Order: sequence, then structure tokens, then C-alpha cells
Amino acid sequence: MATSSLFTVAIGFLAISFVCAQTKKKEDSLGDKVHQLMEWNNKKSIIRLNGDKFRQYVKSPPRNYSVVVMLTALQPQRGCSVCKQANDEYQILANSWRYSQQYSNRLFFTLVDYDEAVDIFQSMKLNTAPVFMHFPPKGKPKKGDTLDINRVGFAAEQLAKWVGERTDIQVRVFRPPNYSGTVALALLFAMVGGLLYFKRNNLEFLYNKTSWGIVSLAVIFAMTSGQMWNHIRGPPVMHRNPNTGQMHYIHGSSQGQFIMETYIVMLLSILPQQSFMHHFVK
Repeated sequence: MATSSLFTVAIGFLAISFVCAQTKKKEDSLGDKVHQLMEWNNKKSIIRLNGDKFRQYVKSPPRNYSVVVMLTALQPQRGCSVCKQANDEYQILANSWRYSQQYSNRLFFTLVDYDEAVDIFQSMKLNTAPVFMHFPPKGKPKKGDTLDINRVGFAAEQLAKWVGERTDIQVRVFRPPNYSGTVALALLFAMVGGLLYFKRNNLEFLYNKTSWGIVSLAVIFAMTSGQMWNHIRGPPVMHRNPNTGQMHYIHGSSQGQFIMETYIVMLLSILPQQSFMHHFVK
């Protein structure tokens, strides 16, 4: 009886020791993964993964972090121009997260290139690029964890909104300053200043109502068509559908627009005005 009790206690002790060892091993494995990801992330905002790294750090448990993956084809021989545009927007988003005050080890932005991980594309049955996917800390990705590029596009702001919906982590997008507008404005002031200098003895054109009317209309058309929004947000010129290759000039979401779209809106605003002026002159 005593021997049986001792045997039971020994078995129980061994079982507890085994469970504790497995738990510690799991915690050590998770700690090593997070440490390695943070080390890579400190060097680059976007972590490039090959097939083995993708399986180890994204697909395999344990995980207590979210991973956003852009599966793409950036090599020039692939001829994927939209991949380059999407990568630029993705880089803006990743930089915004990496250098924000909210940055932590809860979220990582990664990239898998077709030429570096063909097996991943084949295993996931992907025949198009780019594709944005979210891998949650627990469980498998759901339908909403794949971004619908055709519907919302891939502007950094749209990506940040989607990431927020999937992870409850809000990333505020900071775009690098674009000095082209400032340079253009400086050149414009220089030209106007030069014109006023050379015409300083004859400034009657300043009282020309037609000239001021044209300038006013130009400013109005530029503002109402969304040129200021373009200057602040820096959207892409247009979007190519990765599935069909068809170019889209009008954004599919009411919260975004393309540069080409603003020109179309401006043209549609100018045409009725021109028609009215032509009728009025007659």
C-alpha cells in the first residue's frame, strides 16, 4: 500500500515536472522569437522573411503578437509596377508605427517576396501580388484578415485603418514632407515678383478684372477638386487592379482619392463654366 502511494506520488511529481518543463520551454521559445523580431525591427521597419522565417515566426505557435504580411513581387523582372506603389505606402505605414510613441512588440510589419519564398505563395495558393494579410496572435486568419485591395486600395491611411480594425492598435500615419509644393510656390512668387519689378512703371494690369477672375477660378477649381488633400496625403496617381491589370482612376472609397481623380473633377468643373461663359459672351 505504501509502495503504491509512493509510486503514485512519484508519477505525479514527474508529470508536474514534465508540464513545467514544457511550459518553460514554450515561454523560452516565445521570448526568443519576440527578441529576434524586435532585433530585426530595430534595424528596419519592415522585416523581410523567407520561407523558413515565415513558417517559424508567423505561422508556428507560440505567438503573442500580431503580424501584418505583404506578399509581393518587387524584382524588376516581375514587372509589377503596382507592387512598387504598394510597397512605398506600406513603408510609410511601417515607419509611422516604428517611430511612434505607441510602438511595442504587439505588432510587426513583415514582407515576403515571391523570389525569396516561392513555396509560401504556392502553399497559400496565391497567384497575384501584392496581398496584405494579418496573422492574429492566436488562431488562424479569418476572411477579414486579408485586405480587399480592389475595394479600399492600399494607401497608407487605408492600411492603417484596416490594421486598427484587425488588431485594435491605432497607427497614426506620418508622411515624409514633400517639398515640391514649397519649391513650386517659391518659384511662383519669384516669377510674380520679377514681373512686378519689370512692370513697375506700368501696373495697370493689376486692375484688370478678367485677369483676377481667371486667377480666382483657377484657385477655386484647384481647391474644390481636392488638390490640397493630395498635397497633404500624397495619394498615388492611379491604381492598377492586381487581378485584371485594369487601371482605376476613381478611388473605390469615399475616404480616399487618386491624383488623376482630382484632374477629372477639375475638368468636369471647368467645362460647365466654359459653356456658361461662351453662352454669356454670345
